[in-house]
Amino acid sequence: MDELIRQIDAFGQPKVVVLGDFMLDRTIRGHAERLSPDAPVPVLNFVDSESSTGGAGHVATALLALGARVSCIGLIGDDQPGREMTHLLARTGAKVHGLIRSSDRPTTVKARYVGLAQHRHAQHLLRVDSELAQPPDAALQKKILRAFQGQLRGTAMVAVQDHNKGMVTDALTPRLIAAAGKAGVPVIVDPALIKDYRRYRGAMLLCPNRYEAALASGVTITDEASLARASRAIIDAAGAKAVLITLDKEGAYLYPAGGPGRRIPHPSPRTVFDVSGAGDQVLAMVALALAEGTDFETAAALANVAGGLQVEQAGFVPITRGQVLDELDRMAGTRRGKVLDRRTLSLLLERRRQKGQKTVFTNGCFDLLHLGHVKYLQQARAAGSCLVVAINSDASVRRLKGRTRPIIGQNERAEMLACLECVDYVTIFDEDTPEALLRLLRPDVLAKGGTTAVIVGRRIVEAYGGAVIGLDEVKGLSTTQIIQRIVDTHNGEPPARAGGRRPRRGRK
Repeated sequence: MDELIRQIDAFGQPKVVVLGDFMLDRTIRGHAERLSPDAPVPVLNFVDSESSTGGAGHVATALLALGARVSCIGLIGDDQPGREMTHLLARTGAKVHGLIRSSDRPTTVKARYVGLAQHRHAQHLLRVDSELAQPPDAALQKKILRAFQGQLRGTAMVAVQDHNKGMVTDALTPRLIAAAGKAGVPVIVDPALIKDYRRYRGAMLLCPNRYEAALASGVTITDEASLARASRAIIDAAGAKAVLITLDKEGAYLYPAGGPGRRIPHPSPRTVFDVSGAGDQVLAMVALALAEGTDFETAAALANVAGGLQVEQAGFVPITRGQVLDELDRMAGTRRGKVLDRRTLSLLLERRRQKGQKTVFTNGCFDLLHLGHVKYLQQARAAGSCLVVAINSDASVRRLKGRTRPIIGQNERAEMLACLECVDYVTIFDEDTPEALLRLLRPDVLAKGGTTAVIVGRRIVEAYGGAVIGLDEVKGLSTTQIIQRIVDTHNGEPPARAGGRRPRRGRK
């Protein structure tokens, strides 16, 4: 998980060309509370409507949300839906000069009619498609190829989204892939639900779902062996270097040419709300990762995370790079808990810093955790949005307090602190002071409690503009006093009260 975080943190803004079937999605909503007197069908009393990009437009907007620069290549009608879709894409930051207009065909539009029962329960009633799926003529093919070639300069990846609507054809697609190959630009494809994948010949990676893979390979997919057979058949047909088969809630299956294949499970359980657009999100994440030089396995793992976030949304909602990083951070925390090594902690704090969150740092031995510790840690946490507690290792405590200390080992002390709600992260340091940690982590606030007169690290933190605060002392509570009370009780002495005074013995 740490390596995935490191890699995606280092991603830049590569240029990706999205080629495929660009569509306009429309949703028409209305109240559906009665049946028509003319037929046993609901009457939809119009409330509102909205439009969004669909098909390859999903891939384009997903890539933009992930931080890529995007140019679109596709075929649309010279009509109002085409102008509307172009405007929507341009508004998100996509380059739309490669969307070729044709007066001989309409822009593909998918209109979904949604009924609202009792003003709140949404029910999909009907979908109406407007499209012409026939291949473009020779003149249009020439225009598309020329526009595509004009976009290849500076491009790191081509992502093809094929819905079999007439843009990605048997005649044109091999020419487009060959042009990309000549320019040294790899191509990845989310294929259509078709039997013959030879139109994708020369693509580096194909990303079908299990149903598309089964149809194209002729293999019924039930287990690992059938996944491998289907993958080999697809690679043979398309000449690809690898196949990534998405498996819904089961994750994905990656098979490089020559094998072996391996399952990539979802890293955490998902609440599946809507699977529409998950394949588009996977294609976008894979395109970005491979454009940034990752291997297939890393790209697939990141795509699993992004696709998992997508299915938890209602409809298609592009997942941002920040959301993927947040999810990786969450999963890393779930796996390891709060006790982290300093390198991992540094990565997580940098992510918080980028979000504008304030980190508070404090340190100590915390040998016997007591109320005084808890109160001052709660006070420290209130000074920021994240509290890091650094504890001295056992060897460090012995050097500072003598060979009889610590009473509690470093791992137990760390886990005890991690159980406190006010503590976000715990780390262990072996040095006598936390100065090396402060230079690495650069917290916004250094907090120190108790009676400490000199706060170690003050000059380091103040030098880069951080704040240093002293916290209130809880009178009469210290590890040393607690240990003395235990010893006194063991020796038959009355235990000392808070403040260190023993009660007077009564007369016999």
